[in-house]
Amino acid sequence: MDITVEELKQRMDAGEDLLIIDVREQHEYQEFNIGAVHIPLSTVPMRMYDFDDEKDREIIVHCRSGVRSNTAKMMMMQSGFTNVRNLIGGMLEWQAKFPG
Repeated sequence: MDITVEELKQRMDAGEDLLIIDVREQHEYQEFNIGAVHIPLSTVPMRMYDFDDEKDREIIVHCRSGVRSNTAKMMMMQSGFTNVRNLIGGMLEWQAKFPG
């Protein structure tokens, strides 16, 4: 099940220890980010093994609109990750709801 920006923001504000991965390109990440681990989509197949010890941990992936992160989610799930959630609407939705 995917996650809404409202739920993610609430959990971040509560100080939860979340594993969030931003799969956007470098220039997008530099323009605006929420502090996620930056792994561009093209490098996900190689980098996801960095998280082998956390295959059952909840991992939240996001991009600009939710399309690339959904692709990353599918790649990770096909590689044995069991709890990957896509941020619905991505950073576009985040910035629309939380413009400050």
